Amino acid sequence: MAKVVENQIVKISKQALKRGVAILDLKEDKELIEKAVPTYHLKGKVAKNLDKLVRERLKKGIRKRKKQ
Repeated sequence: MAKVVENQIVKISKQALKRGVAILDLKEDKELIEKAVPTYHLKGKVAKNLDKLVRERLKKGIRKRKKQ
């Protein structure tokens, strides 16, 4: 899936070039990320504690955004 882009300049640092550079479209990037992140299935008390923690953190994040 190639895309022709004209009159665009992309700057890539020398460090990045030494490490290697890959240009992916957003769909491919998302697919690679999803495959790379492990999935954990928790049960019981551990799962409930984590759910509670995530819920609290999400509420705090939402409150901060509303204040801004």
